[in-house]
Amino acid sequence: MAGPTRIFTDIDYERNGKQIGYLGLPHSVTRSAYGNIMIPLAVVKNGSGPTAFFMAGNHGDEYEGQVALNKFIRAVEPARVQGRILVLPAANLPAALAGTRVSPIDDRNMNRAFPGDPDGTITEQIAYYIDSVLFPLADLFADWHSGGSSLDFIPWSGFNTADTSPELLRRSLEAAIAVGAPLTVNFGELEPGVASFAAALHGVPKVGGEFGGGGSVSLAGVRLVEQGLLNLLAWLGIMGEKPPRLPETRLMATPGLDCFVHAPEPGLFEPFAELGDTVEPGQPAGQMLFVDNPAREPVPVHFKAGGTVICRRHFGRAERGDCLYHLAIDWDGKF
Repeated sequence: MAGPTRIFTDIDYERNGKQIGYLGLPHSVTRSAYGNIMIPLAVVKNGSGPTAFFMAGNHGDEYEGQVALNKFIRAVEPARVQGRILVLPAANLPAALAGTRVSPIDDRNMNRAFPGDPDGTITEQIAYYIDSVLFPLADLFADWHSGGSSLDFIPWSGFNTADTSPELLRRSLEAAIAVGAPLTVNFGELEPGVASFAAALHGVPKVGGEFGGGGSVSLAGVRLVEQGLLNLLAWLGIMGEKPPRLPETRLMATPGLDCFVHAPEPGLFEPFAELGDTVEPGQPAGQMLFVDNPAREPVPVHFKAGGTVICRRHFGRAERGDCLYHLAIDWDGKF
């Protein structure tokens, strides 16, 4: 049986008002023998009501959620809240400060580390605190992502179909639609270790999505997250009026591995399709070029399935197995 978390905090989750503080994770290094990694956390509470848990910085090089939650923490007023809001704007703080997908301390991807380990690596200890302390408090979990440094995405909200009840799936779909993104994507079953999969095991409706990419800050993505979190708070009845009419969203799904295109060889990838393009099965997706051997013929790459391009590799060079494209198809909303 897992033991207690080593993370400590002065924040009182039951206190009314706005608290902006830290989760302290002991980390002894040469520079600081009794040092701690101080992970920012805000809690805003007013009376009774549901709890929304907003998280960004699961991957450190995904910035739209970090920007939006940073601004929200300063702007939100407890008097406008009925319930509680938990905000973790840079969950994997070492990765967020380094601008990397994985932690520079233990080289772990936090979105493959759940439910974590109280005695594990730094990343595993952060994941364990989220899983054992924050998820049990939540009535909704929103994990704001983007494509990071290596991928570009059309902005979309979405959810997964982890091993959950029909009611939880319905609530997760409703939450994803409530974000108000132009696309709402059912991205299928996820592997254990992913944050939203772990939230589902706690019975918490979960919403995610991708709101930019390329290692930059998308203005449109930030605006979508900012409005999306307000929409979710209204949907839960925590803050504000429910939006009278949400923007129309296109329901889509990624039903299998055929929706992904991977590099067959290491080389320079020349893409043949843009974000938003509609493609057909067997259509050329691009080709791998070999700048160190221009006499070698390019290796063609094809789409296995048809659909809409919602993601494309940002970096020009790729190694064998790197994702080049991610497709989605129209979905009727039925499970």
